[in-house]
Amino acid sequence: MTHELLTIGRISVDIYPNDIGVDLEDVTSFGKYLGGSPSNVAVAAARHGRRTAVITRTGNDAFGNYLHRELRKFNVDDSFVLPVNEWPTPVTFCAIKPPDDFPLYFYRFPTAPDLQIKGDELDFAAIQEAGIFWSTVTGLCQEPSREAHLRAHGARPRAGLKAGQHTILDLDYRPMFWPDEATARAEIAKVLPHVTVAIGNDKECAVAVGEGTPDEQADRLLAAGVEIAVVKLGPEGVMAKTRTERVVSAPVPVVTVNGLGAGDSFGGAFCHGLLAGWPLPQILDYANAAGAIVASRLSCADAMPTPAEVTSLLSERGRLIPAEYAESTYASEGVSL
Repeated sequence: MTHELLTIGRISVDIYPNDIGVDLEDVTSFGKYLGGSPSNVAVAAARHGRRTAVITRTGNDAFGNYLHRELRKFNVDDSFVLPVNEWPTPVTFCAIKPPDDFPLYFYRFPTAPDLQIKGDELDFAAIQEAGIFWSTVTGLCQEPSREAHLRAHGARPRAGLKAGQHTILDLDYRPMFWPDEATARAEIAKVLPHVTVAIGNDKECAVAVGEGTPDEQADRLLAAGVEIAVVKLGPEGVMAKTRTERVVSAPVPVVTVNGLGAGDSFGGAFCHGLLAGWPLPQILDYANAAGAIVASRLSCADAMPTPAEVTSLLSERGRLIPAEYAESTYASEGVSL
């Protein structure tokens, strides 16, 4: 089976508090969820009816079993998820203090199973054939994952863009995983020539291509070989730029409960729109709404919206994807609105 979206990289068990608005030391109960950005993106796209899979590693333990079960529950192919005996499945704690304080605590040092992906273990045929191949900057922070990511990107057909294929790099920079920004920038530079879409916020774009205005950062990403540069503008929405088009999508206002999964929901919805062949303005509006929905909910993977939920929110805000795009895509995927 050819996957419409194949992601690679981080997976973990997210331990989120049931107590909202308090510091972690004061939380009295927690819930556990599937986590890790590339895995969440695969879940998000699967919720939109896409055939997705993730290449990653877990510990050979009960939490690893749990993550396999969750991926299958969300209709994500887990055949590329293998156990690593030497390291436990990582967990990630957070405190939830709306509207904008969501500190993360990663328990994945000195390494984690998903950073032990080896190039010789990759299914290069699956990587080459996938409609979209998605990776994150975090996967470049350590060996052997770094070498595996570079080999995977090198295997992607650059001319595949004209055939509807895309290679997406999430500029997901996490400073605790890197010795310094300069090291991260050097590794990102090796991957950008193989990428058709780069997505990041102001700080992440600055690490990748230097400080500057959103337009300057987008232009530098395009100059590095990217076909679509997506720069998240925080409260001002999101901008996407190609060599011939510049699009800004205004934010979709919601009451924020937990902002941690919004970017992954955006990513999965963005992939869905790309695969559907929608115009860039509609892709951004749809992805923005999908991200907003998850920001209004507690969890990440479990909170990923359905197409009906996204189109309903867009309709409420007076920003509905034209019917010809929605109907043709959902009909072909068997997704009911």
